[in-house]
Amino acid sequence: MRASTGLLLAITVGAACSGGPARQEPPPRPSIVLITLDTTRADAIGPEARGVETPAFDALAARGLRFRQAYATAPETLPSHASMMTGLYPGGHGIHENGRVLSSTHAVLAERLRAEGYRTAAFVSSFVLARRFGLARGFDVYDDATPAGQSERTARETTDRAIEHLRSAPGPWFVWVHYFDPHAPYVPPEPWRSRYALKPYLGEVAAMDEQLGRLVSEIEKRAPAAFVVAADHGEGLGDHGEPQHGSLLYQPTMHVPLAIAAPGVAARVVDEPVSTRHVFHTVLDLAGLGAADSLRAPKGALVLGEAMKPFLSYGWRPQVMAVEGSRKTILAGRMETYDVAADPAEAHELGDVASRAVRDALRGYPVPSLGASAAPIGDDERRQLASLGYVSAGATPVLRPDAPRPADRAHLLEPLERASGLFVAGEYAKAVPLLERILREDPHNLDATLRLATAHSFLRHDAQALAAFERARQLAPESPDVRAYLALHYARGREWRRALPMLEQVLEQSPDRLPALEALAALREREGRAEDALALHHRIAALRPPGADELLRTGRLAMSLGRTPAAIEAFEAARAAQGSRFAHDLELGVLYLAARRYPDARDALDRVPATHPDRAMALFKRAQVSVLLGEADRQQRIEAARAHADPTTKELIAKERLFRSP
Repeated sequence: MRASTGLLLAITVGAACSGGPARQEPPPRPSIVLITLDTTRADAIGPEARGVETPAFDALAARGLRFRQAYATAPETLPSHASMMTGLYPGGHGIHENGRVLSSTHAVLAERLRAEGYRTAAFVSSFVLARRFGLARGFDVYDDATPAGQSERTARETTDRAIEHLRSAPGPWFVWVHYFDPHAPYVPPEPWRSRYALKPYLGEVAAMDEQLGRLVSEIEKRAPAAFVVAADHGEGLGDHGEPQHGSLLYQPTMHVPLAIAAPGVAARVVDEPVSTRHVFHTVLDLAGLGAADSLRAPKGALVLGEAMKPFLSYGWRPQVMAVEGSRKTILAGRMETYDVAADPAEAHELGDVASRAVRDALRGYPVPSLGASAAPIGDDERRQLASLGYVSAGATPVLRPDAPRPADRAHLLEPLERASGLFVAGEYAKAVPLLERILREDPHNLDATLRLATAHSFLRHDAQALAAFERARQLAPESPDVRAYLALHYARGREWRRALPMLEQVLEQSPDRLPALEALAALREREGRAEDALALHHRIAALRPPGADELLRTGRLAMSLGRTPAAIEAFEAARAAQGSRFAHDLELGVLYLAARRYPDARDALDRVPATHPDRAMALFKRAQVSVLLGEADRQQRIEAARAHADPTTKELIAKERLFRSP
């Protein structure tokens, strides 16, 4: 196995410097397990953790490499995992916040390994890593299922599914297991809930550690395997004014645990800084595949990271960090440098001491373009992300010369997250006072201004909504977001026709904008332009897997246009999605009848309940099917249709030739 000059550099250096026995090569093509721990601070797990016991991680780290200075590439789940799966910083792979989609132009780790004969499987615990966001490529199995109505699952549930799969999976395999438990809200199971009653976050970490141990034990019952365990980011817990994560670059959210235990890897603690993006290179090295030299980090190279959420969401300063040795420098309008070995709390700035290499790296780091189009994401996806505490920007901000440093606005992070969560959950009356409070302190915040305008719009506060939209227009005169949200405001009201040209203009500029597509489709239906509405629904379905409501709308439109096969397909998919809640068996029965699928029509019409408001039509159609199938009770069904007929079906029955006696 060829050792990387990234993470695995320490293997060869450690063996040479320790005077110990030479490292033995591991068995060829070992099975590899990547375990990612969501929202886990470096000081919350491992032998140096404070106030928590994590025996499983401790045991794994004790027999391999433990990195004391490992850093996430970003303090959000999807960007950080995208780095581990591509070997790139967010500035390279282009994912700077959750709710985006990794471009297919970036090869991911599982694709490389599957091409070399590995059987690949992933078990992720949160919607934020769902397959639609681009990390599923290359996995034979990508298990992202969550319990009904929820956006995450517990470490125990995920471990159960991973173990069940591995018991029958032949090797060699590459398995990625992702645990989400330490994420807020912190509600650990017993006995950790009682044991860590005053520190429930640590209780979540301890409960997750138990499942880590269970997973490792079950895997090692089969055969030796290589394990890589890393956190995607940490958690603020109020340090530096950050309640959770995603907005700042200080140690609580960027300094993470990282350990490697593999056959042939000597036990050692590594103090030099490393980036979790080198998980990519390390896994390839463990598989004996190596990685492109251009992607490797030479010894002593800088470790970089970013936090772009405040920039993308609120128009605050973009933030980039660089770690060189024990010194960490953050650029956000100005540079601040700390010695994180002597001052892990980052309480004392060192002044203007950053090296030229650090300055050049920070100033040259690619900041995301404010004009870049976001991945298509609809209301359902936003609600699921919001339920996890993640709300992406609703508008593209304008970067001002006097934009504030996020650290100076840390006191607004909690109300911003709370207001955004209320907004996405549809609790507009509760969101409005929070948004107004935020805008009193941060009046140039375009995202908050547009959320306020839209909240008033949903509450039918027309004057307040239009006033807020005007403020948004003044903040960003050329913003397509302002036009889009104003168009959606008009689409909801009596002046809906004013929205039509605005929506058309928005979609001309941004063809994949889902809310605009959905609004225009609804208005086309309102105009009676079913053909155009159906075409828009097809565009929507091409951008995201359609939900049951979308399928039902498509089915009704196709049915109104006489497109029976397309209508059947849509209604059948909606029935599969809704199960017992499906209430459109009458439409499905009518469509099956039109398609001459008489047994299917019989079964669908038999499912129509007696309480259905169109029961008379259901009985009429069922009688037709009975005659066409030659059923023994067809005459009784005809009589039942006559007995329960309404004015519409009375006329149809009188004209129906099938009901005339031979």
